[in-house]
Amino acid sequence: MAVEPVIEHREGRGSHWLRERRLRIALLIAFVESLLVLFSDHGWWYVVGAAIVAVALYFVARRTSSRLAHEITWIAATSQLISVFVPVLWVAVKALAILALILIGLFLLAILLLDRPRK
Repeated sequence: MAVEPVIEHREGRGSHWLRERRLRIALLIAFVESLLVLFSDHGWWYVVGAAIVAVALYFVARRTSSRLAHEITWIAATSQLISVFVPVLWVAVKALAILALILIGLFLLAILLLDRPRK
């Protein structure tokens, strides 16, 4: 027996379609935008500004009766927030790698300085 998906009250076909695919769409947008941020020279502060605007629009759209507006703003806010996390993680991982290299260098320097010549 085939089960038909139930459309919620006041939900049209477009909003239902977006609801089923919203996480995949948000991840795709975030992936493309994160690549653009990581490999461009413009920096990533505009992504922070876009995330603030998208989250604000999401909270405004939550108060409307339009499910389509809610789904669109959810996708925008989610993709922008993920796009903010990628450059932050990139900087954090890069800082950890630099710290690891410094610690390895200090360890090797200590080994060389503590090495006493044998008589």
